[in-house]
Amino acid sequence: MKKILIAVFVLGLGGTLVSCGEKDSQSSANEFRDKMPVLALQDSASFDFGTIKEGDIVEKKFRFRNEGEFPLIINNVTASCGCTIPEWPREPIAPNEEASILVRFNTKGKPGPQVKTVTVYANTEPALSELRLQGIVQGGEATAAAQ
Repeated sequence: MKKILIAVFVLGLGGTLVSCGEKDSQSSANEFRDKMPVLALQDSASFDFGTIKEGDIVEKKFRFRNEGEFPLIINNVTASCGCTIPEWPREPIAPNEEASILVRFNTKGKPGPQVKTVTVYANTEPALSELRLQGIVQGGEATAAAQ
């Protein structure tokens, strides 16, 4: 009987310690999440370049600030098509520092309405952000007809 009481006591104490540990780890996780890097865009995540001629190259610099407490690391940036080329900082962006992602869209061979998406992968929560270029590219025939 004494062994049973000891076993119940040890199990009860172990359960209490485990549940206290879970609360502490949840609190720590929330505290850590609150300090995560934050990619805060200074302007809109979408850029409308309007109507341009085919063959023009559109460039947009998306400025951002790291509003978190840890350095922001951009792991990769991908574009929805090969005609859109992103350039991004390869070094960590310190808290409260500003940087930018330059996106170039080559309109050659791309007449008509366009929407190009650029996905930014970083050590943020959520881990990805999207940038967008959109507008209308007038093809060679539309340009010739307008003249």
